[in-house]
Amino acid sequence: MTKGRTKVLIMGAAGRDFHNFNTFFRDNEAYEVVAFTATQIPYINDRKYPAELSGKLYPNGVAIHDESELEALIKQHEVDQVVFAYSDVKYEYVMHKSAQVNALGCDFILMGPKYTALKSTKPVISICAVRTGAGKSQTTRAIATILREAGKKVAAVRHPMPYGDLVKQAVQRFATVEDLKKHDCTIEEMEEYEPHVTVGNIIYAGVDYEAILRAAEKEADVILWDGGNNDFMFYKADLAITVADPHRAGNETSYYPSEVNMRMADVIVINKIDTADRAGVEAVLASANALNPGAAVVMAASPLTVDDPKAIRGKKVLVVEDGPTLTHGEMKYGAGTVAALQFGARELIDPRPFAVGEIKATFDKYPNIGVLLPAMGYSEQQLKDLEVTINTSGAELIVIGTPIDLRRIVEIKIPAVRVDYDLQEIGHPTLRDILSERGFI
Repeated sequence: MTKGRTKVLIMGAAGRDFHNFNTFFRDNEAYEVVAFTATQIPYINDRKYPAELSGKLYPNGVAIHDESELEALIKQHEVDQVVFAYSDVKYEYVMHKSAQVNALGCDFILMGPKYTALKSTKPVISICAVRTGAGKSQTTRAIATILREAGKKVAAVRHPMPYGDLVKQAVQRFATVEDLKKHDCTIEEMEEYEPHVTVGNIIYAGVDYEAILRAAEKEADVILWDGGNNDFMFYKADLAITVADPHRAGNETSYYPSEVNMRMADVIVINKIDTADRAGVEAVLASANALNPGAAVVMAASPLTVDDPKAIRGKKVLVVEDGPTLTHGEMKYGAGTVAALQFGARELIDPRPFAVGEIKATFDKYPNIGVLLPAMGYSEQQLKDLEVTINTSGAELIVIGTPIDLRRIVEIKIPAVRVDYDLQEIGHPTLRDILSERGFI
């Protein structure tokens, strides 16, 4: 180790990295965080974690660099420890990063919840998952509905997605669709927030999760932690729920931190059993029993509804799906694809020949997406490129499988239908059973 403060570099993606800094490193005089590196999400490198959020030890803020500069930064700053702080990656990927860091003489750190999970004055239910796109959002909405029907005031706190002005985004509260416009939300943010506010949920998000928690506590009887990717919770949970996906059976023991969530869960929801094959469902159930035999297991489906299902039959369709689920979530299809096939589409159009600009760049970065269009919209340019790609596809119909109605923010000149989905529990125990037994209702 170097003399004096231990020099730390935090590898992240504008989420867990900032939270670990805020909760453990920001006011800790034993450490000096020399930089963040950024990956997975566009437009978050080449800037600073702002001084206004960095505390007295960092009057100039902390620089954020692209992860490609990792080795150079370690050498330049004589780094002692590298903290890995992002999620939804293979174990093999994590250990390659560890080897890269260890070879330069540094410790490679994976921080757990002991020093990063904040304690609330209100009961907390966390909803996490084994992969992005497993069904956390509909599970969170289902739990919020149960609690509201029992007369509880609920505030959902969403895992961070701060891609804009971090100072302005320190604490965000969403209660209406107009709030999404006020905060200049990206498509990914809207996909997570809009389904909550349209059913009457209040949702918080941002950067400083202690300040967010204290704000949420003022208006809620119960706090719901609505996780992102497959990260574990930022708040100490009185009830921990993990959603597993039998379409990606085996990922619960081969991705980070999927297995952490499986092992910490009080309840494991095996979702999508209506569309997954039996072998996948049985494999995930076996993993649940092996990793966490004491957890309650809830079996669930995610049935689809389409606003005009007859419009799909016999058509050449372009399916637009949730972006992160297809990119680093690695799903080969989503709700839109299932609906298109279920309701008789004649052909699924491959958008890659028509992709332009940053949408084409997304396909270049994630070549295994296949015959689907990810709804990427982190910037005005991405939205424009998405719009052009859709409208030049030659489709007879657009099937929108995103959690929001894409027609509200993109001018789609082709007829379109929207796919929606909610959680449907099969058999017992149900989430209502468990919430009652645990005294939440």
